[in-house]
Amino acid sequence: MTLPRSPLAPPSFPDLPVIKGARFAAIAAGIKYQGRTDVMLAQLDPGSVVAGVFTRSATRSSNVLDCQTKIGLESDAGAAIIVNSGNSNAFTGKAGDGSVAAICAAVSDATGLPETRVFTSSTGVIGERLPHDRITAKLGALSDTLSSTGMKGAAEAIMTTDTFAKGASASVEINGDTVQIAGFAKGSGMIAPDMATMLVYIFTDAKIARDDLQKLVSGLNERTFNCITVDSDTSTSDTLLAAATGASGVDVTDNADFADALHDVFLNLAHQVVRDGEGATKFVTVKVTGANSDADARTHALAIANSPLVKTAVAGEDPNWGRIVMAIGKSGAAADRDLLSIKFGDVLVAENGWVADTYREEDGAALMKEQEIDITVDIGLGQGQSTVWTCDLTHQYITINADYRS
Repeated sequence: MTLPRSPLAPPSFPDLPVIKGARFAAIAAGIKYQGRTDVMLAQLDPGSVVAGVFTRSATRSSNVLDCQTKIGLESDAGAAIIVNSGNSNAFTGKAGDGSVAAICAAVSDATGLPETRVFTSSTGVIGERLPHDRITAKLGALSDTLSSTGMKGAAEAIMTTDTFAKGASASVEINGDTVQIAGFAKGSGMIAPDMATMLVYIFTDAKIARDDLQKLVSGLNERTFNCITVDSDTSTSDTLLAAATGASGVDVTDNADFADALHDVFLNLAHQVVRDGEGATKFVTVKVTGANSDADARTHALAIANSPLVKTAVAGEDPNWGRIVMAIGKSGAAADRDLLSIKFGDVLVAENGWVADTYREEDGAALMKEQEIDITVDIGLGQGQSTVWTCDLTHQYITINADYRS
């Protein structure tokens, strides 16, 4: 399926820095389409540590289950990450487990790494057996072409309905030394919290213990990928892996500057996923303040962001603030009709449970024509707040998903 590039896409794929201790390769294996790059391999030098977060779906794939059993294991052997697009290897029973085992064994043979240090991901159609022999047949070529500059090709290999490859990077100076961070993601549809993207891979040459990296990754995930939604559907395959090679020799344990830089990469990629939402034409920030708690604020924000009526109003550039009121009322979190205030951008739309005296419909309509829209709601009950990001819902979303398996 070839789709037009999202109107919210960045101008081009960014120039990502080399991450010392990490190498990448990509190849066409014919998983679903002939001649399309669809498998990527990353190999990490000895001493690298890997942390991760995964979908909480009850029907998660064999790949996710395998990664979850391995992610906490300590080893100095290095690691490999292999990912295919075109087939999610989900809901494939014991055959799916067998595919993961076969791929891990083949990667182990090609790289010399133990199978326990091979992490796999698959993305694409659910319920079809993965032709893993097409992947294993390419492992020699993948291993032979690993390169420190191969991250862009790896990002392109994991795309499905994505209209652009997604990459981001940051660098941070610590005691006069530079630490590099770079990563890539894929995701366009079936995007909702838990963990709210399809696949994300982030690499740094920082030195940090695995448990410390895991704690950092889990926390940052809650504030970024778990705060985006395209269509309220949680994937069976969601995986985020973060690897630290330690090759810079710079210890970043409890370093706030490193944590901030890593957060920036997480958030950049999370926003790119929303900007590539299937059929999206608007990038929407929903901020809720004044709730009884942060959890209540998040519940309200997601109710707004996931509402088909809100999202179609945004697509139609209709400042229909009544749909915001509806979404708050149905969310299940505490709210008082007569205390609500609503803004579209800087335009005060409603306050004290009624349309604001200063509101003019033409002001709201003008703001809704923008590509980036802020919706702010104050509940008026407490100090809780939350921000989530979403996109509009257009006819193109239906077109893409009605024809996805063709």
